[in-house]
Amino acid sequence: MVRRVLTLTSGRIAVVILAVIALLAILGPLLAPQDPLATSTHTLADASSAHWLGTDYLGRDTFSRLLDGSRVSVLGSLEVALTALVVGSVPGILSVYLGRAFEWVTLRLTDTLVALPFLLFAVAVIALLGNGITQAMLVTGVLVSPLFYRVARAATLTVARSQYVEAALVSGASIGWIVRRHVWAKVLPPIAVALAQTIGVGFVIVSSLTFLGIGVQPPAPTWGGLLASDLAYLSHQPWAPVAPALLIMVTVWAGNLLADAIRDVSGEAGRALVNRRKARAHRIDKAEPAPAGGAR
Repeated sequence: MVRRVLTLTSGRIAVVILAVIALLAILGPLLAPQDPLATSTHTLADASSAHWLGTDYLGRDTFSRLLDGSRVSVLGSLEVALTALVVGSVPGILSVYLGRAFEWVTLRLTDTLVALPFLLFAVAVIALLGNGITQAMLVTGVLVSPLFYRVARAATLTVARSQYVEAALVSGASIGWIVRRHVWAKVLPPIAVALAQTIGVGFVIVSSLTFLGIGVQPPAPTWGGLLASDLAYLSHQPWAPVAPALLIMVTVWAGNLLADAIRDVSGEAGRALVNRRKARAHRIDKAEPAPAGGAR
């Protein structure tokens, strides 16, 4: 699947953008030219050679804070996506095989989670457990998990009706073996699409919570926190929110672009894409003239 995704232009663009964002999360704090928490008397300064994106209202270097805050934003979105993946896909697959009682309970829990507003519920849980990005992201991941539950359950239902799975059940194969051997390969492509979409959703969630000051306490920098602090001084620096907003937008767009690329190369669409390329290559081979051989 990875090779097919990279054959698409959209897939390559998405992978490159997300790779750059991942490198920012890993190396950003090390590449920051100045201490992101150090204040100075040069408040709200314009961009210069010393401060590439200027300074904020406390004289802190905006570019250094943007690089340092990338780690929290990326890790937070990954926590949301991976929590939703585990909490949603595993019960979604098992609900097809573990009986009507387990199916009914998981369906009702999923309906309940869909009805809960994730932002208000995350605020309530943080008020009980303490303000921290990990608590906020875990709670938000659980609230996003119904997407994975429904995707995994729908994909598993299509596989569960196949003859080879029914034959495996009749022959006495365990549920775990059937899931590993037959179900997971069929369920993986739609789950991969949902995971790529959720990474983009995770960035929006992390940015929204940190914009409101939830999950990360100042002066720790985050993309959402930088956006919130910049909005208060638009009359002095109208261009200041552009950099954090652009990073958030590009990252979310790349996640959605990757999801579209995975969808285009998986399932029936993927097989049709491969068949079209094989037919095109066959036509090209037939169109090429055969090399002339000298007869003696």
